[in-house]
Amino acid sequence: MTPSLAAAIAALPAKLAAHIALSAAALALALIVAAPLVLLARGRPRLRWAALAGAGLIQTIPALALLALFYPALLAVRGVTGGRLPVLGFLPALLALALYALLPLLRGGIGGLAGVDPDVVEAADGIGLTRRQRLIEVELPLAAPVIMGGVRTAAVWTIGAATLATAVGATCLGDFIFAGLQTENWVAVLVGCGAAAALAIALDTCLGLVEAGLGQGSRSRMVAGGAGLALIAVAAIVPTLGATPARPVVVGAKNFSEQYILADVIADRLAPRAVVQRTGLGSAVAFRALAANDLDVYVDYAGTLWTGILGHHEQLPRTALLAALTRELSARYGVGVVGPLGFENAYVLAVRRDLATRLHLANIADLARVAPALTLGADIEFLSRPEWAALDAAYHLDFKAKKSFEPTFMYRALASGEADVISAFSSDGRIAAQNLVVLTDPAHVIPSYDALLLVSPARARDRTLDPALRRLVGTIDVTAMRQANLLVDRDSDKRSPAEAALSLRR
Repeated sequence: MTPSLAAAIAALPAKLAAHIALSAAALALALIVAAPLVLLARGRPRLRWAALAGAGLIQTIPALALLALFYPALLAVRGVTGGRLPVLGFLPALLALALYALLPLLRGGIGGLAGVDPDVVEAADGIGLTRRQRLIEVELPLAAPVIMGGVRTAAVWTIGAATLATAVGATCLGDFIFAGLQTENWVAVLVGCGAAAALAIALDTCLGLVEAGLGQGSRSRMVAGGAGLALIAVAAIVPTLGATPARPVVVGAKNFSEQYILADVIADRLAPRAVVQRTGLGSAVAFRALAANDLDVYVDYAGTLWTGILGHHEQLPRTALLAALTRELSARYGVGVVGPLGFENAYVLAVRRDLATRLHLANIADLARVAPALTLGADIEFLSRPEWAALDAAYHLDFKAKKSFEPTFMYRALASGEADVISAFSSDGRIAAQNLVVLTDPAHVIPSYDALLLVSPARARDRTLDPALRRLVGTIDVTAMRQANLLVDRDSDKRSPAEAALSLRR
């Protein structure tokens, strides 16, 4: 068994349990909402149309976008109420997935009841059944197979969509998929996809037995289906037994290899404290979660904080920038800056060496001259960030085309010729490994990007946590970080982020 497979299997029970719990809770919430809507829509064509149209409209929103939208929505609600509403993790995922499950439930329920033979309904009225008796004793039993078909579809959709909940910090099988895609750990991707598919098949089979039992009046099929559902519930409960009641330290990470590595470095330094990692987060989500005490600690970069969070555009020398960041993050958000880790990870524009030689490219001003004939490959965030706007304003980079990629595939695009220029990262080991040329920035548009260790307002006052984190300050230089990143990102003999983190121990 390979180390990657062994690590994935070891983490599988807890993530599978969390995935089952999230999916089951979302499906249950959707059923609670859908059931009264189905009953109210009986005999009310306008309400029926409105309910189905609303649920259909929700389905047009990509699941990942729907999940992401609930984070700022809940944050706004918490700001108005002043409470401790959790805005990262389980709750936003629960609400988004429940909405996503509504359409098949409504279609199954409304369609099933509408499909009951009118002669049967008339006969029930003729023998004196009340409206309630007719619903319970006649219509629901006859509509049960169609209703269960909707439940089965909703269940499978929910399990699949729940793999995207990683993006809002919820623990699920998507953790394997997101991290695996970023680090090209295909074993982890297959484990995540395989486990989600197996869970969906198992749940659909159990619900199918219940459906067949209802349709055929077979008690044995219903019992078998119920027993299967009970076993799935046990799989969600058992891994949580004996869990420590102490609140763990929540370590956050963005969605690229370096962040996964640093999250493991922080977790290792905090041992033996209980630590939970929330990875795969976007820049804005990660910082807001930290400021709201939904994350306790993570690493962010000086330039990102200065331009993206604080909204500044002026350039400051490195020392002055770090001092200003420390002061303003504390004053505005209560966020504590423990200190710089010792390396910088700045945005840079990089090209293949053969292209740089052929087109005589040494800096970004040279690039602007030939940009109309070239394609820019950027990471998913770059083109919407102020750094790109500043570069474009300073150098007028009118590229032939601009494409966005996950960071790992961005480097692949450059190597394959799908992109001519990429928005690389200065601490990435692939720059040297792929013999890329980093174009200098003569206008000094891009600010300093020191990697900074940040703590939440609540943890900034935790005197027991600070010393453990402070021992990381200044301990990771750019050479060590590049080597660690390359261990994860190289094509052969790859290492996991946890293994790469071991190379950074001091």
